[in-house]
Amino acid sequence: MPLRFFSRRPRSVPEPGQLRPKRRRRVLRVIARVALVLLGLVLVSTAANLILEGVERANATPYGERVRIEQGTINVSRAGDTGPTLVLLSGLGTPAPGLDFAPLVRELDGYRTVVVEGFGYGYSDTDVRPRTLENQSEELHSVLSALGINGPYVLAGHSIGGFTTLYYANKYPAEVSAVIGLDATVPTAPAPPPGSAAPADAPPSGNFWERLASTTGLVRWAAALGLADPEGSSYTQAEIEQMRMLASWNFGNAAVTDETNRIGENAAKLHGLSYPSGLPVLQFLAQDTIDHRADWLSLHERQLENVARHQLVVLEGPHYLHWTEAKELADGIDAFLGAGAG
Repeated sequence: MPLRFFSRRPRSVPEPGQLRPKRRRRVLRVIARVALVLLGLVLVSTAANLILEGVERANATPYGERVRIEQGTINVSRAGDTGPTLVLLSGLGTPAPGLDFAPLVRELDGYRTVVVEGFGYGYSDTDVRPRTLENQSEELHSVLSALGINGPYVLAGHSIGGFTTLYYANKYPAEVSAVIGLDATVPTAPAPPPGSAAPADAPPSGNFWERLASTTGLVRWAAALGLADPEGSSYTQAEIEQMRMLASWNFGNAAVTDETNRIGENAAKLHGLSYPSGLPVLQFLAQDTIDHRADWLSLHERQLENVARHQLVVLEGPHYLHWTEAKELADGIDAFLGAGAG
């Protein structure tokens, strides 16, 4: 019998990097299922976060006192009955300044301390006018006046609070007896070009994306794991729990978002501005910040060149010096101000 040869059509071989249609469909189905699971988790997390926040806001007991001014309501935390008045201003995005400064306030025996939580912080209002230096300083002045604190008082600013202490000390020089910087930010932005439009009247920026991490519960779960807890052991458990709660509430809110977006604008307004030469200024710097910013020390030295009585103290510790170095800060403040301050 003659042999017969049958030819078979060779199967097509996929190009490198290509998947066969069936396999590609399986991969796409897996990806779709994973996406649906992730979407479901986000929706569940968002719903749980909104429910928990509603319960918290209904049952939480605020600290401090709420002061009504023309622009809204600002929360203030006061301690001490005798001695000089020391007004504490927080850094950018600090969720609960009244609690954040607690270790330092406890060490400042012999002072009347006033922690003013600006709009967007702690229990203060969050939907407010643009966060320009002019507005922030006017609001601070209004709050202190409403409390009957008319000066002279000591201004102490942490981080971006250094912008406010510099501007405020020049706008209300008769009311400020001294300035304390807690690793305070020095403005370095250049002056705006002549004839440029002033952005002070621009409306607050939108903040959908900034609020997303908070709305979906990511900030809450991160806080619950202690990822944003302050360093050191100077806080009570109740303080830490309330700080975690307020971190979730306040993260990316309208006021803080607008203030963040205006850092360059506000820095430019301080171009060439120095503290009054006769105003005592004490600056504490964190070694951690100096290690990460080569110009940090020299910037502060230049800022103090014209100040007749000034002191610059470097402390081992993080940018939030009052978390771990509260006793050293209080001792330094006592030594600098002496019995006749404020």
